[in-house]
This record gives sequence, structure tokens and C-alpha cells, in this order.
Amino acid sequence: MIQAFGLTSNPRKELPPAADDVSFEARAGRVTALLGAPGAGKTTVLRLMLELQQGRGVTYFRGRPLHRIAHPSREVGVLMGDVPGHPARTVRGHLRMLCAAAGVPVRRADEVLEAVGLVSLRDERLGALSRGMDRRLGLSCALLADPHTLVLDDPAGGLSVRDSHWLHGMLRAHAAQGGTVLFTTADPKEAARTADRVVTLEQGRLVADQEAAEFSRTRLRPRVAVRSPYAARLAALLAKQARTAQRSVEVVREDGNRLSVYGSTCAEIGETAFRHGIVVHQLADEIGDMGPGAGAVHADEPPGGSAPGLGKAEQAAGELHGTDAARSSADTLELVRVEPDRTSAEAGHVAEAPGATAAPPAVNGEPRPTLDASKPAAATADPDTADPVTADPVAVAIEPPRTAEPRPTVDAAQPVTVEPLLPAGHAQATTEPHERPDAPSAGHPPNAEAHPQEATTRRTFHPADARTARTLGALPPLPPPISVRAAPSPLRPLRYEIRRAAGIGTGFITGATVLVVSAVTALVLARIGHTPQPRLLAAWPQELPLPPAALGAGLLGALAFGDEFRHPALAADRGTVPRRLGLLAAKLLVATATALMLAVLTVGCDAEVLYLVYGRELAQVPADWLSLSASWVGLVVGCAWAGVLAAGVFRSTTAGLAAVGAVPLLVVPAVHKVLEGPSVRTAAGLPVRLREALLPRWPFGGERYLEAALSVVSQPVGGALTLSLTALLCAYLLTALRSRFR
Repeated sequence: MIQAFGLTSNPRKELPPAADDVSFEARAGRVTALLGAPGAGKTTVLRLMLELQQGRGVTYFRGRPLHRIAHPSREVGVLMGDVPGHPARTVRGHLRMLCAAAGVPVRRADEVLEAVGLVSLRDERLGALSRGMDRRLGLSCALLADPHTLVLDDPAGGLSVRDSHWLHGMLRAHAAQGGTVLFTTADPKEAARTADRVVTLEQGRLVADQEAAEFSRTRLRPRVAVRSPYAARLAALLAKQARTAQRSVEVVREDGNRLSVYGSTCAEIGETAFRHGIVVHQLADEIGDMGPGAGAVHADEPPGGSAPGLGKAEQAAGELHGTDAARSSADTLELVRVEPDRTSAEAGHVAEAPGATAAPPAVNGEPRPTLDASKPAAATADPDTADPVTADPVAVAIEPPRTAEPRPTVDAAQPVTVEPLLPAGHAQATTEPHERPDAPSAGHPPNAEAHPQEATTRRTFHPADARTARTLGALPPLPPPISVRAAPSPLRPLRYEIRRAAGIGTGFITGATVLVVSAVTALVLARIGHTPQPRLLAAWPQELPLPPAALGAGLLGALAFGDEFRHPALAADRGTVPRRLGLLAAKLLVATATALMLAVLTVGCDAEVLYLVYGRELAQVPADWLSLSASWVGLVVGCAWAGVLAAGVFRSTTAGLAAVGAVPLLVVPAVHKVLEGPSVRTAAGLPVRLREALLPRWPFGGERYLEAALSVVSQPVGGALTLSLTALLCAYLLTALRSRFR
């Protein structure tokens, strides 16, 4: 299970924190929805739980915080946004790469592909996947290490109805097997339909923590959506009919020719319209939102207004086909059916009407006067003689006569629910929003049979009331600060790096391009002449600072970290790459193998092309081939390492390639200037003296290899490359240690 205590984000400048003292539980075997309007702080709460953002509070996953879990991916599966995979990588290749990172067998990739229904698309590129298929892939990535807990940020956002039903079915199946599921959503109907418990946030604060059935009963209301060119006349007819039958009916006039009727049915409204000859363009059952942000028009909605609680796809379906909208919401209506004897707090809301005498609390800042049924008004006139244009009976709510004191109407925009009046001598229930409704409180006996109203009622305070109550007593201690933890490195870094490098065609295309350019350059140099044999075989003209093979190796090395930062598959929710020595060693090892292959293939292809075109004379092997080979291999491998380290330090492929080109253009001239400066003594003959002092006792001619290495380092390019690699390695280690200490 998940236990979150006091999650509070750090405020930015003068703005309030996006999450303020949020505490809740998500139990195992159940689906929990974190509900809130856009900007309510849902994503911030998830990031605080996963230790991705600085703040205060603590979250336990089955009794342990995330930083105390050895392998977090095997305990918590996370889906935050889209899958950040390389667009050219295949679906199966991406999952196989993540298998090496999570330390699970590679066959697990095929198992999750079959579970999410992507077996037929396993060879498809990630860039070609649709929104629904990308969500399926994201869920497969979260399920790859078989975690106990799933944490998903708006998993059904932008999906079709079919894909949403499939996704929620998968979450329900995971919970049925004993797992814990927590997801965020902005749609109250989705939360009521798919979750077992709904945690509601408003402006970063917890305002309700309810079971799904209680949430549907208190925060969702069934209604009938009616669209007619004679909406005003139909509203008056419905008001007169409800007053005659002494029924509690609310008719709300929406924008345009739309009515929202609460407390009636499609059949009754249709019969009334048919008897009086009123044309109806739409007649459908819907679910209205009574939660936070009800009735608010968001920036991404069309200016024509929309029914609260409805998504864009459902609104369009309701406008075009009313019967389809009614069928699509039938399952939701079963969850939120209102009892016939409901109180006026649930069905007694009143909308505007001319001539009103009473003014209950406003909804969304607009006053809503109540029409007195005992006094004549335009809305109570004979509907057959009333002019549908001038009468303008916007909306009326008719309640049966009562002898008792009427209860005040509850504002739907305020997150406060008032319980029924209790018998004399009993105190009202006062529980905090995060307390369980079935917990006994002060002033209430625990016996539910003796006081059934007290056992089933629950009062939720506004956050301002909670803050006021908290200041009356002793302030509670602040929860411990949340420190952002470094992302774990792959459990099998070498296997991960091999699959990452071989999973896309960039490396193969780069290698083929280098071979072609080297062969063409060697032929051109041989035709021009005046090029030494070693440079001819390496295709390295005097005018170029580096040969094509060295530039290609540097590019491949820079891509090793550049692709990681552009598509952070290791830490998709963090947007960064872990600076671990194991991952760095794996990248350097793979870059070394790639550079060696590229160096050998380049010289071999150049020699073969020169032999085929010009004969054996230009393809001869030089006499000092050992030292030349060492210099050549050291140059190509050094460029690859420079690309890896620079891209890791500066987090960019361009920076890695720029560091490779800066060695011959900037560092080599600087080394030349230092060595050619005025000095009293010079280190002339140092290699000879080193050979005389250290090498005579080496068996099997080992002095030759050390002499070749020293000669490579003593060259200007070799010395400059060694200096650059040392500086980049020190910078990488410094940033890694700094992030670890932080």
C-alpha cells in the first residue's frame, strides 16, 4: 500500500505551494484515483511521492520510503507522460533494453507485449505509434519489472473511449491480483466509474477522501440534457408539471437553447414536449459534476460553453447523437442513482428566474434567486399563452411544501457538505478531510445502530477552516524534507549499452558513411600525389585536422550520452541520466570496441581500394607499422572517449562533437606554443633514457610496446588528446560526486 504524509512542495517566490499538507492512503488490491481540476497539484503530489521534486513530507511504499528500496523499479512502476524512447527504436528493442536496465530476463519483454496487446506491433518504430499504442507501451514499461505498485499520471488523457476502457481494465486486473494502483485524473466521472476510492484535491489541498459510492452520491448528480429552440417554454412547462405533482425538480438554463433538468427522466420530459408540440433536438441522460471546478470553463474548451463534467469527445457525441450519449453513460448512471427521498441539499439547487424573492448562496459567483411558488410570476403563467421569447423563464426549482424549517441551499462550488439535523443533545460531526468516515469522533457514540444518522454522516471542512482549527492548538511538527534522489544505474550496464547502441541504425549508417568517405578521400589523395603512405592509408589529408574515421568515432561516442539525455529511458520520470561509474565504464568500453572496428575497417578498405585502382605499390605496409598502428588506434579511440565524456559532462551531442574537434584546433596549438617557448633546459632524449633505465629487463620484447605508447603520447596530437581526456574525466567525476553528495 501507499501511505503519504504531509506532502508539501516548496513555494516559488510569492506563489502558494502547489501541494500543501496532502496526506492519504492507497490500499493494496484497490484502485485509488487522485482527482482534481487542471492545476490542482496532482502531478506535484506524484513527484513528491516519487522523490522527484524538492519539498517536505514522507511516502511509504509497503512500509519503506523509495530511497530505502534497493531496486525501486521492481517495487513501483511509474508512467509520467509519454514514453521517452528514441523514435527510430522498435517496440521490442526498447523493452529489451529496459530489461537489461531492470535486471530481468529478456523474455519478459515478450510477456508484457502479449499482456498489453502489442505483439503484432513489436517491430514497429516508436515514432509511428498512435496515442493509444503509446499508452500501451508506457504501461508495458511500468509492468516490465513486475512491480507491486503502479503510479500513473493521467493515463487515459487523450485516449478514445475504447482505449480508456481497456486501460482501466488493465489497472483493475492488476489491483485484483493484490497490487496497488494510484492514478490521477481530471474527470469526475472517470474517477467514479473506475476507482474504488477517490481523493479530491483543490488548489493543492485535500478536500475529500471518499469511497467511490459515497463520492458518486455526494459529488455527482444525474441529470437530463435537453436542447430545444423553445427551451424557455419547455422550462415553464416542466416547472408547472413539477409543482402540480409536488416533486422536487430543478431546471437550469444553459448557454444557447440547452436545459439541464435535475430530478426528472427522459421519458417524462419527452412526453411533456410531445403533448405541447415542442420540438426537441437532444434528450439524453448525463452526469453533472458537483466536485471542484464545477461549471468552470477551461482555456482549452470551446467558447460556446459545455456541460460540466463532460469530456470533449462526450460533448461532441451528445450534440450529434443524443441516444449514443445516453447509452455511453448508462453504466455511470447505475453508480450515481439518487433516492426518491433525497434532501434539498442534493436536489434543491435553484437557477435564475425573474421575479425571484429569495436568494440562496451563489454558484460560481453568480446569485441564484428562488422563485416563490405561492406568488404569480412570468414562469408560472400558462405556458400555452406565454410568449417563448418575452417570458424568459430561465430556470425554476419546485419543492413540495414542508412544515419544518427549510434547510439552506448548499453551494456546489464550495467543498462543504452539511449533514442532516441531529436530535437535540447531540453534537455535529467534525472530522478532518483525511479522516475515515467510519471513524468515531468526539461527541458521537461508536454504536451505529443507536444513531444511524450520525454513523452515516460526515462533514468536510473547507481548507480555510482546517487552517483556522490548526492554529488554535499547538502547531504540528513539520514533516521531514524530501531530498531528490539520484536515479539508479542499470543493473546490467554493459548489456544495456550494447542493446542501446545496436537498437537503432545510426551507428551502422555512420560507420558506412565513414568507410565510403575514407575510400574516396584515399583515391583523391593518391591521384593528386605528394601524400605520405601512412596518411594515404588513413585517408588523412594535411589540410584536415582529423581524419574521417576519428570524426566518426567521436560522433558515435557523443551519441552514447546525447541520445540518453534526449530520450532518457533510464529515468523517464526524472528527465536526466544517472552519473554512475558503471554506466560510464560500459559506454567507454562499447565506444572503444566501436572505434577499434572503425579504425581497422577504414585502413583495410582504403588499402583494398588503392590496390584495386592503382596496384600493389600504393597498398604496401610501412616499415614502422607498429608505432603507426598504435598512433592510429590511440587517435580514433581517444576521439571516441572525448565524445563520450564531453557529452556526459555538457549533456549534449553537439558539445561532445565540439570537444572532439577542439583537440586539433585549440589544444594542439596551445601545446605547441608551450613546448616551443623559451626555456633554459629541454627534455631532449627522454624516450631514449627511459628505455635505457626501465626496459632492458622486460621479457618478450615488452619495451617495444611501451616505446610505441610513449611515442604516441609524445606527439603533439597525442599529448593534446591525453590532456583533454584527463580534463573531461575529472569534470565528469566531479559532477558525479557533487550530485551524489547533494
